[in-house]
Amino acid sequence: MQSIDVVRDGLALVCGGAVGFSLGLIGGGGSVLAVPLLLYVVGMPDPHMAIGTSALAVAANAFANLGPHARAGNVRWGPAAVFAAGGVLGAYAGSSAGKAFDGQRLLLLFALLMLVIAALMQKPRRFVVGGPIHLTAPLVARFAGAGLGTGLLAGFFGIGGGFLIVPALTLICGLATLEAIGSSLLSVGAFGFTTAVNYGISGLIDWTIAVIFIAGGVAGGAVGVASAGRLARNRLALNRVFGAIVISVALYMLAHSTGLIGG
Repeated sequence: MQSIDVVRDGLALVCGGAVGFSLGLIGGGGSVLAVPLLLYVVGMPDPHMAIGTSALAVAANAFANLGPHARAGNVRWGPAAVFAAGGVLGAYAGSSAGKAFDGQRLLLLFALLMLVIAALMQKPRRFVVGGPIHLTAPLVARFAGAGLGTGLLAGFFGIGGGFLIVPALTLICGLATLEAIGSSLLSVGAFGFTTAVNYGISGLIDWTIAVIFIAGGVAGGAVGVASAGRLARNRLALNRVFGAIVISVALYMLAHSTGLIGG
């Protein structure tokens, strides 16, 4: 029994590192990766337990990766805070609704949504914001509204929502790609923590696995942040990396949900 636990915990540590790397590199994809990894690699049998556990781990890793991005000047605190504040309300409402849905249906809908987001990220941005953003009333309404909608979806699917937040910050709020990646981590942490609290109330968190995931994610996140800085020299490359990761995970989830890949 001890050896089985060691293997499981080791796999959780490695998977946590992969999730942290994703968060540090693209500001998202953490929960998208964490839930399948917990289910199919670590071997957690309950999808809802995997969702709750991943939400807590991804939230902690997002906050850990926020520091390096902030020191690199990639976080726009005003817009990020407004976006996160609106999204926390949506995340709680969405996660409450998501717990009532069958896990496999959530994964199928989730994968379809990921493909849409990946396609949107390949389109040119409507506008690029350089330097600090001065929050006017219309901008506050735009950021808070985008956060509310994104938080609702993130909470409903039981994720931190980085793969939704980065496109929202670029396509709706007008941040440059690297700014969106750094700023998104505040919302990823806030949304994930809100979802984790909601799932934790229902006893749907494996605390041991969550701690191991967090430990691996801190190390992986440091590598991801360094890689993001290098890729920033080519913004198109960042979009392509983000899109490739999202599409790959979405296709796997679709194949698994429709029975093309065995459970």
